[in-house]
Amino acid sequence: MREPVVVPDAGAVRPEGAGGLPFAVDDPVLARAAWSRVAEPADAVAGALVAHLGAAEALEWVVDAVRDPARALCGSAVEPLGSTVAADRLMEAVARWAPRLDRLDPRRELRVLERFGGTLLVPGDPRWPSGLAALGVEEPFALWVRGEPDLAALAERSVALVGARASSAYGDHVATDLAAGVADRGFTVVSGGAYGIDAAAHRGAVAGGAATVAVLAGGVDRFYPPGNQDLLRRLADGAGAVVSEVPPGSAPFKQRFLARNRIIAAMSCATVVVEAAWRSGALSTARHAARLLRPLGAVPGPVTAGTSTGCHVLLRDGSAVCVTDAAEVAELAGPYGADEPPERDAHEVPAPGRAARAVSRRGVPAEVEALGDRARQVWDALPARASAGLDALARTAGLAPGELLAGLGALELHGLAAQEAGRWRRVRRDAGRASRGTSGG
Repeated sequence: MREPVVVPDAGAVRPEGAGGLPFAVDDPVLARAAWSRVAEPADAVAGALVAHLGAAEALEWVVDAVRDPARALCGSAVEPLGSTVAADRLMEAVARWAPRLDRLDPRRELRVLERFGGTLLVPGDPRWPSGLAALGVEEPFALWVRGEPDLAALAERSVALVGARASSAYGDHVATDLAAGVADRGFTVVSGGAYGIDAAAHRGAVAGGAATVAVLAGGVDRFYPPGNQDLLRRLADGAGAVVSEVPPGSAPFKQRFLARNRIIAAMSCATVVVEAAWRSGALSTARHAARLLRPLGAVPGPVTAGTSTGCHVLLRDGSAVCVTDAAEVAELAGPYGADEPPERDAHEVPAPGRAARAVSRRGVPAEVEALGDRARQVWDALPARASAGLDALARTAGLAPGELLAGLGALELHGLAAQEAGRWRRVRRDAGRASRGTSGG
């Protein structure tokens, strides 16, 4: 159920001597709405100031600093910021904020949002996505929302599917399939509402009957890009939500596109890059996810396709794990161990591009993870292609002989290790199954 925006009465005006702005500066919601207009997204100086003083007090301080910079810097209010925000850096920020104080009145934007049936969310609201707190001083001041306002519920089980605007037919097909597949597993799909992979992901989620969230670089009153207006309107009308950290009337431009990528990464449980060229903006979202220590996946493409170069770089550098179907995306984004891909029969021919066995986020087969820490230590010590004796394995694993033998026994019992002439080696999962099937008659 949507809740209407409550726009403060025009009579709620602070006197000129208390800031000189035509609205209740001491209203924390109005103050945060104002900050979303005054400062550009991801402005760390503004974020530090608001975190230290509070949104209302920080806004009043800026008004005073514009009038009398020397006095503002001497005040005790900003002294604790210390080296976090040096005085010269702070005053440089005031200089860029000052032009936006002229005729600043967030009540106008709130009335626009109200006409669209939207909602303004601020930190502390139970509907605010908790993952955004990981952004620290770059956390948005507010979120302007059209559609489902409970972003916390939508983000609780979510995955970001991002990629190139100039996508290939292959990329569109994979994005749609992944989105529909994770939607069927109860995930919200988060993306940027752009052409290409973003649009394919949103459409796949809608087709799968799940909510999807589009994070825009401009105001929610103007759906951008124009070619996706019908899709974005569908999200705003009940298929999910359209979200922005800048108020209505704000135009999208390059820096805002890059800044909004941090929101996509932070509010999602995991990020998957479906298709991206070498310089794709989607790699910005991937970098944010990696910086926030969120699980990151990438879909491989043809090695001859420039549209997948960025994905291959992420995979080669070890920044991302390889994902090839919705089950693997769900494993990446879901709670640990809760969404493991189903085991495939040894004689089943995997679909093109699909992994033949389940691998955990740490690169260890899920079957080994299930056997516990000791088996995993022994598995890590076993050579990938050769074999090793007990003494060498004990040194590598850092285990006592009895512990080593127990771990080897568990791995051998499950067809994951084998002994030959006193030396031990790993056994591939499919080979292990085949041998057990033969011995069982």
